[in-house]
This record gives sequence, structure tokens and C-alpha cells, in this order.
Amino acid sequence: MDYKPLPIGEENFGDMITNGYYYVDKTLFIKELIDKKGKVNLFTRPRRFGKSLNISMIQYFFEKTEKDNASLFEGLHIMAAGEKYTSEMQKYPVIKLTLKVADQSNYQSSFLKLKEELIREFKRHSYLLESDKILDIDKSLFTKTMNGTTGAEIYSSSIKFLTGCLEQHHGEKAIVLIDEYDVPLEKAYFSGYYDEMIDFLRSLFNTGLKTNDSLHFAVMTGCLSVNKESIFTGFNNPKIIPITSSEYGEYFGFTEDEVKAALSCYRLDHKAEEAKQWYNGYLFGDVNVYNPWSIISYLNDMYHNNTLYPKPYWSNTSSNSIIQELITLADDQAKEEIEELIRGGSITKPIHEDVIYSEIKQNMDNLWNFLFFTGYLKKVSEIFRDDQIYFELKIPNSEVLYIYKRKIREWFDRRIRITDTGTILNAIIKKDTETLSRELNQRLNSTISYFDSKEAFYHGFLLGILSNIQGYTIKSNHETGDGRSDIYMKAKGSDYGAVIFELKITRKRGQLEKKCDEALKQIEEKNYVAALEDDGYKDIIRYGIAFYEKECMVKAFPH
Repeated sequence: MDYKPLPIGEENFGDMITNGYYYVDKTLFIKELIDKKGKVNLFTRPRRFGKSLNISMIQYFFEKTEKDNASLFEGLHIMAAGEKYTSEMQKYPVIKLTLKVADQSNYQSSFLKLKEELIREFKRHSYLLESDKILDIDKSLFTKTMNGTTGAEIYSSSIKFLTGCLEQHHGEKAIVLIDEYDVPLEKAYFSGYYDEMIDFLRSLFNTGLKTNDSLHFAVMTGCLSVNKESIFTGFNNPKIIPITSSEYGEYFGFTEDEVKAALSCYRLDHKAEEAKQWYNGYLFGDVNVYNPWSIISYLNDMYHNNTLYPKPYWSNTSSNSIIQELITLADDQAKEEIEELIRGGSITKPIHEDVIYSEIKQNMDNLWNFLFFTGYLKKVSEIFRDDQIYFELKIPNSEVLYIYKRKIREWFDRRIRITDTGTILNAIIKKDTETLSRELNQRLNSTISYFDSKEAFYHGFLLGILSNIQGYTIKSNHETGDGRSDIYMKAKGSDYGAVIFELKITRKRGQLEKKCDEALKQIEEKNYVAALEDDGYKDIIRYGIAFYEKECMVKAFPH
């Protein structure tokens, strides 16, 4: 049996259908748009949840073109919805823009990419220059805009101008589709040109979507609703459909039934639980959905590449800057909450949908909101108290948990690299266990930890600190004597001595000293000093270090 190819990275609806890719039918999204008659509809969903593909689908359905695209929809749900909907097919002129092109490091580059995107759309409609229904003065401005020879102020009102030209020619108001509208805002915020980008987008959207009699309707997509953003100042109440809304819940992401059907199609029914653990867990309104990007990638790897284990596909699709912000700005309470989430627990936070990039650092609640609306947390339950909505939040699945852990490791590695190790080295050499304990405890208390593998965490913690000490070779789990010592360090020259560290963990604070003694005893019984003595080291210090949560105790031998 031949199987349809899987659409890895394919966001063009026409190409997907024409080339016979596996397609999860979301065409009833079009029916709901027609039924609900929203003038400006803003859909906010996490990245890689099918927003761009849906925008492309809408364009192919509604756009009036010389090519008949009806065949693309044959056998899909929308064709069975009735003449009320099929009569809207290929009836309207369409403007489609993707603002993800503005993912640039400075305003000049970002504006240039937005300008190029607008120019591309003018070129796509260059047939208007041949129309006898458009005034010569408008054709002149159209030509200058298309050729890139007008000022920035012309481009900030170009959507309105183009929709006017399209209505004059076609006799129908235009549909405007804007994909990833908030990418320029996110990039501008993290790169330091936020105010400039706000000014341009405010004019672009307000003229094109607010004061525009040539607009039939608009669909915008992004990660955040940001309805307090100044780009929406004076906006005629765009209809915002966030992930908390019960509307349109099943049209972004894959439902349970859709995932089961896909797994069955590729003879992967036995992978259902694994796929659920890794890629399920998102709640859009009252609809439980899977990450579609990850599911398609998972199917492709499991079926075609015979991959044995699931992978964190979503983590490789962006910088995950918001997680970095959370970890960097976390106070003591936030660190404890991150640890609770990583252990599989939940936290309760006030949720408000009008989050804005410029306020991301004002308080931790804003950061938690960003994490929720961008897919890094999921709602478990909802309560209302003190005139405020609170959500119980958890990490959605194993894939997102991987992102948290990876970002924490990166953050911790950076913290360790800038650690002043002079005091620690002096304490190690002098067998000053009191100072060494204090220094390690200070660093433990300032970090973020997770305890699914406690020994690995503490081992990495100490190894990271020691690795910054100059003049010493640091080895981990090195074969010595009758077993493996956890960590040893030796000076580059046997005359300067060596150190062995054996680590133990305990679930009871009162057993710290006992565990230190056990560690020192193990060093002697396993003869961990043997290899170092063979290398000519005579002054070998042994340390037993015991850990309890974010506390440690250090004992040395000889004293």
C-alpha cells in the first residue's frame, strides 16, 4: 500500500493538495468564518499550530482568480456544507501578507522586509495597471509603490490603498489575510526597537483594517492577542479568538480523533500513548489538541526513518526567548514555581488576555501569561475570585518539559561560567569545609533545579563549578581503583596535589553528616586514590559531599 507523503514544513494549501500530501481536513473553518461574519478576526495560537496553512486555505477558497481552484476542495468537508458556502468560492479579491519576514535584528532591516512583502503583494496584483476602472493617478501611485520608490508613509497606508484599487476593479470588497502579525513586535521587543515598530504597524493596521470601506473582512493570526497594544488604538473592536475561547477550538492543532486516524493510516496505532505523552495536552477553549507540527514530524520519523524514540521537534522551531526571560528574571518564588512545574506539579496564576510585549518585565504574572498564551503552559482548571480569573497551570507534555530543562541547563551553564571560583579553590586546597559548604549552598539557593534525576543534577552542579577552575584537570566518573569516583581534580603537575569528590543525596536533612561519612568511607573502600597515586600524586584530599534539596554539607579527609 502506498502512503501519502507527510507535509513537513508545507504551508501552502494548494501545493499540499496538488502534491497529494496527507491533509487533516480543517475546511469547516471557512464555514464558521462565513456564519459568524466577523469583520476583523484575530486568532491567537502558539507557533507551528497550523496558522499559516489555514491562512493559505482561506486564500485559495475565497480569492477570485483566473485559475479554477474548486478542484482543490473536492472531497473536503466544506464542499458538503451547502450552496450557501460554496457560492462564496473564488468571489473576492484577496490580499495576503506574512509578517514573519520581519524577524530581523534592527528596525531598518525589519522595515525593509515588511516593505518587500507589501511590494510582493502589489506585484501579484499588477494586472490592476491594465484596468480601465482605476484612475491614472492611482495607477501612478501603484507603480511607485510596487517599484519601491515611495516613502515609508505610503507603505504604512498601502493595505487601504490596495484594497481600494481591488474593489474598483472587481466590484467586490477585498479580504485581507495577515499571518503572524505579532512577529515584528516580538522581535522588536527582544532586539530593542519596539517603539519604532509600534508606530509603523499602528498606521498599517488602523488605515487598512479600521477606516477602510473597501474591506470585506480580515483574518489575522499570531501568538498573542495584545489587544491593549497601541497598534490597535481606536480599532473598531477586532474580534479576538484566543486559546481560552470556545470558538474555532478544533481548527488549529490536531484533535484526538485526528491523531488516531493519522497513526492508523501509517500503521502506528501502537504509538498512541507515546504520542499523547509527548505532543498532547493543549486546551483551546474546551477542545483538547495535539501539536500538529510535532505530530507530522513524529509520524514521518517513526514510519519512514524507523526512529525509535520521540523527539522534541517543537523546541527547534524558534529561540524560545520567552522561557529564557522567565528563567533570567525569576525571583525566589518563581524559581520554586518553575521547579514545581518541572516535577509535574501545577501553579495557580491570574490570567488576562491583554498582555503586551512592552510590559513583559513589569511583573512575573505577565511572564506566566506569556507562557500560557504561547503554548508553554496549559490550563488544568479555572476559578474566579476577587473579580479575577485564575488558572491552574501545568507544563503540557514531555516535549515542552524538555524545553524548560534545556533552557535551565543553558542558564545554569552561563551562571557557572561567570562564577568567581577563587574562594572555592582556596577552600578546597586548605580543606576549609565551612567556607566550601557556604559557597556551594549560596549557589544552590540561587539556581533552579529539577529532581527527576537528582544525582545527575548535583553531579552537574558541582562539575560545572569545578570546570571553571584554572590550572586543574577535572574528570567525571573516571575509572580508578576498584570503581568510579564521582569527580576528581588534579593539578597540572603532580607536585601540587589532587582532590577526589564523592557525592551522596538524602531525603532527610538530619542525615547529611551520615551521608558525608558514607561518601568518605566509599572513597577508601573502593581505593579511588589508586590511579592518582600511580600518576605520582601524594597529597590527595578526599571530600564527601551530601545534598538535601538545596542544602549541602562537606567533610574532608584527611581533616
